[in-house]
Amino acid sequence: MAELLTIWWVWFAAALVLAIVEMLLPGFIFLGFAIGAAVVGLLMLTPFAPASIPVLLLIFAALSLAAWLILRRIFALPHGQVKTFNHDIND
Repeated sequence: MAELLTIWWVWFAAALVLAIVEMLLPGFIFLGFAIGAAVVGLLMLTPFAPASIPVLLLIFAALSLAAWLILRRIFALPHGQVKTFNHDIND
């Protein structure tokens, strides 16, 4: 299993699966993980890719957290505001 984490296409496959999960369960949670996995996949394509599994997982965690925080800042409602609907889509 540890050898799989050092292969670039495994990270892209994980990013794809997480992006699909995000489409099924929206909330920008899995999208942050998908972005983190995609960036780690791109990092694995470079000659500067870390060979250590803990370093890869640390990079993945940091990038996922950063992506989630950025998505939250961009798409969140202003503080204290609640989304309300005045009409039904079927009317």
